[in-house]
Amino acid sequence: MNRIFITAAIAALAMSSCTAQDNSNIAVQGRMISQDDFVRTAEQTVNGVVSVKSFATPQMSRQGYGNYYADPFEYFFGQPRQQPRQQQQQPRQQQLGLGSGVIISDDGYIVTNNHVIADAERLEVTLNDNRNFQATVIGTDPATDLALIKIDAPQLHVIPMGDSEDLKVGEWVLAVGNPFGFTSSVTSGIVSAKARNIATSTGMPSQGGIQSYIQTDAAVNQGNSGGALVNLKGELVGINTAIYSSTGTYAGCSFAIPTSIVEKVVGDLKSYGTVQRAYLGIRFVELSPELIAEKKIEGPTAGIYVASIEERSAAMEAGIIEGDIITAVNGKPTRSTAELQEVITHFSPGDNVNIEFYRDGRPNSVSTTLRNNRGGVNLAKAADTAGLGAKLAAIDDDTARRLQLRGGVAVTDLDENGRLAQAGIRDGFIILGINGRRVADPKQVDDLRKAIEQAQGGDKVLFVSGIYPTGKAAYYAVPLED
Repeated sequence: MNRIFITAAIAALAMSSCTAQDNSNIAVQGRMISQDDFVRTAEQTVNGVVSVKSFATPQMSRQGYGNYYADPFEYFFGQPRQQPRQQQQQPRQQQLGLGSGVIISDDGYIVTNNHVIADAERLEVTLNDNRNFQATVIGTDPATDLALIKIDAPQLHVIPMGDSEDLKVGEWVLAVGNPFGFTSSVTSGIVSAKARNIATSTGMPSQGGIQSYIQTDAAVNQGNSGGALVNLKGELVGINTAIYSSTGTYAGCSFAIPTSIVEKVVGDLKSYGTVQRAYLGIRFVELSPELIAEKKIEGPTAGIYVASIEERSAAMEAGIIEGDIITAVNGKPTRSTAELQEVITHFSPGDNVNIEFYRDGRPNSVSTTLRNNRGGVNLAKAADTAGLGAKLAAIDDDTARRLQLRGGVAVTDLDENGRLAQAGIRDGFIILGINGRRVADPKQVDDLRKAIEQAQGGDKVLFVSGIYPTGKAAYYAVPLED
């Protein structure tokens, strides 16, 4: 059975076959291309792709915090008491995985996949000239599987950003990355399809997130994730992300996030630390022959069938109703889920868009203002994405030693109307985990942001675990919706 594999993982010892390309000239878009075009493109781009290694300390037992544990039986008879563990040797960091990244500015900004750096405590970036740097996470976006990191290095080689919307099916592209740890590898192929939603196309259950991929037949394997997909002009047109395979190695289909999405996400992460995501506020299905027959639909044969409208949404404000068929947003076709997602991803809350739709077989259009996921038009803040209403600070060394903690985030300056205070959290509480994710350092607010974004897309609740300076453990449920 075929499955989708993200293409960054612990570097496996494996070999894959290579296929030779025909050296004869080929006509593409009215001009002849030859082997020299491939050579020139490879030379222009290989120095703009880096290797990204992620490291983390093996997790301690989840039953306790640091060198303390809570006796579960105490919860039946009153407040738990903290009891010291036996001193154990601290585990060392180990390599989690290996992926790729693309340099997008000469001062050290690099785009990669979120799954390349997920759960990492340390990131090591190696340039094509073998120089090594420690990287800092600027921001991540699990919904698109993108992340922005930065290294402290000047005058780096940059791959210029191209326009993925100009790509044509059948156009030659190169994939540049580090498959199986083989650095600076270049493979070639053509664009097989655009705006591909893997879950919809394969019938597999959706894993959530935004899926509007460029499909190619360029060979991509484990370690290629976060690497560059470039056209023969040497321009970045996508970030390689996944393959479709029954074995976990390349089997003919690879997928890249188009730069039409990358530019917006990376720009937001750089400017705000989080993505300013706009919502239309509809539940929908793709138009199909079966649906057309069932609903006796007249007019379009492809588009987005509106199944329901969310309250306080842009769609409700625009007067969109159940049964309408959306065919374009700002003039760009929305014939599928992937096309609709890709178009909406370009916008931020507060942006005005024009929606073209059919109702009762007749074409209509209407303008509306897109909103955020809470029904407003305010932009999100990275450190307080969910309106938590508090400042976060690193615990001091004395507190860490006294409680024998390896890290944690202290809650300070609580706003009594904020979500943390409303959930019962008090000043001084030390957050150790959110939704099962360890939170170690407020300088790496990425951990907190990941947990918030995942919760916003799921149960809308943060389950916060931690300890007070007195040694009392506590657990809270923090709702993210009013």
